[in-house]
Amino acid sequence: MTLAPTWDAIVLDEADGVATALRPLEAGQTIHLRYPGRIAELTVSEAIALCHKVAVTDLEPGEPVRKYGEVIGEASAPIRRGAWVHVHNLRSLRGRG
Repeated sequence: MTLAPTWDAIVLDEADGVATALRPLEAGQTIHLRYPGRIAELTVSEAIALCHKVAVTDLEPGEPVRKYGEVIGEASAPIRRGAWVHVHNLRSLRGRG
């Protein structure tokens, strides 16, 4: 029998500024983040859908956003720890000259 994981979101690289939600998260909920080799807690500030990103650190406009240890874009607005990270506050850098 396999037990369900005891974490709610996963951070794949210590340099990542976001985690991926492994289940729907509710505003105000304190969640467990799985980092490589450790577990941490975070309070979610807004609802976050399954597989969407939650900020694990504050990010200012223009700062790179890392996921999987790679830059996936830049913050287009202030993003606070625990906030949903998506197209409303993240700008992709792919396909730019």
